[in-house]
Amino acid sequence: MSDQNQPDGSAEHEYEHGALGDAEYAEFMQLAAEEGFDIEDVEGAIEEAGHGPLPVLAVVGRPNVGKSTLVNRIIGRREAVVEDKPGVTRDRVTYEAEWAGRRFKVVDTGGWEQDVLGIDASVAAQAEYAIEAADAVVFVVDAKVGATDTDEAVVRLLRKAGKPVVLAANKVDGLSGESDAAYLWSLGLGEPHPVSALHGRGTGDMLDAVLEALPEAPAQTFGGAGVGGPRRIALIGRPNVGKSSLLNKVAGEERVVVNEMAGTTRDPVDEMIELGGKTWKFVDTAGIRKRVHLQQGADYYASLRTAAAVEKAEVAVILIDATESISVQDQRIISMAVDAGRALVIAFNKWDTLDEERRYYLEREIETELGQIAWAPRVNVSARTGRHMEKLVPAIETALDGWESRVPTGRLNAFLGELVAAHPHPVRGGKQPRILFGTQAGTKPPRFVLFASGFIEAGYRRFIERRLREEFGFEGTPIHISVRVREKRGAKNKKK
Repeated sequence: MSDQNQPDGSAEHEYEHGALGDAEYAEFMQLAAEEGFDIEDVEGAIEEAGHGPLPVLAVVGRPNVGKSTLVNRIIGRREAVVEDKPGVTRDRVTYEAEWAGRRFKVVDTGGWEQDVLGIDASVAAQAEYAIEAADAVVFVVDAKVGATDTDEAVVRLLRKAGKPVVLAANKVDGLSGESDAAYLWSLGLGEPHPVSALHGRGTGDMLDAVLEALPEAPAQTFGGAGVGGPRRIALIGRPNVGKSSLLNKVAGEERVVVNEMAGTTRDPVDEMIELGGKTWKFVDTAGIRKRVHLQQGADYYASLRTAAAVEKAEVAVILIDATESISVQDQRIISMAVDAGRALVIAFNKWDTLDEERRYYLEREIETELGQIAWAPRVNVSARTGRHMEKLVPAIETALDGWESRVPTGRLNAFLGELVAAHPHPVRGGKQPRILFGTQAGTKPPRFVLFASGFIEAGYRRFIERRLREEFGFEGTPIHISVRVREKRGAKNKKK
């Protein structure tokens, strides 16, 4: 895969043109102009696909202050669950939003239920995990109620985290409520922005402040050659699949408590481990017990820690208990890693305990239940005996290679030309859209932008992804493909 590596170029070039160098970018833009695409649209598509991770905005606050209503207002559609009682939002849910031409992720937080630690501690814990993964925070306070002790607890966390904060004084439906909002200056977080999440009042000004607080793109903290620091590996999976045992085995010593009772690990444990002649940073995460909105107390917060560990990792090693049927929870954990855009390795643990019958049925389950990630390297290991543990590092390295691979634009377009000629898009409504050209605008994971003469169906996009993998590899990594359709000449002028 050496011919797929990104050409030498400065980080500045990658930021400006995605993964394209100056010469390649100029050649590509000339091709786009010849095909009749608007240059600004093409530049925007490359920037959008090549930006790397979007900046993250966390929306935090105590129960029933209107967080989910505000999230719906920010994203411009009703997706976050809203109900007039506290604690409805049990998942930490992420959406994409856009304001004034800038895109960012919005994290809607919730699940704050009184438990043995008390409501203040629960809110503080939930806020802490959301803040950790965010680039900026919207702190929502009920202006009618004013600042409570719980609000003060979150303020202390925000100050400790040092993240930019936009204070939203919610439930201000008119001028009379703005005086209530003014009292929130006492929190010491700067100007309170009076808003009505329900009616939209003041949310535009608040979002302008959000854009000032968010970075253009968050800094990449991944390790690797030329960057410094070890590569980060997250061990994730259901409770009691052997994550802690595996970590102890690769470390060569008992670094993490192992217990037959599921869910022993609560906090992620970062361990620097020498393996295969390299230093790796392994994170042993708490098991995801079941759907987040059914979890309570420590289990709920353990799942948040796991999600945060995946966000920080480069490779997710997903452990699956080979002695049990592949479950919905296993598939959900895999989806979490794929959606986060991480390189992926599937490790089937307890392989030494399988008889021939179970191996036969497991292979059938893998074909039917995990067909969507057939590209992920697979290792069959035993954390207890250490069997096949030497295969783990090569699998991780393979996944990282795929995650960082890049196809030069010229070679990609030669491939697309042959593909479209041999397997054209099906005719729909008397029209046959064509892929005209494309480029790989980013890596980690590979992100492609394809430019077409018409709408490209999802099935054909999947076909393109499959053929990309057959031709160029990309083993162990998800692939993101976006399609831009050429507008009819004069359509842009009509809009104006």
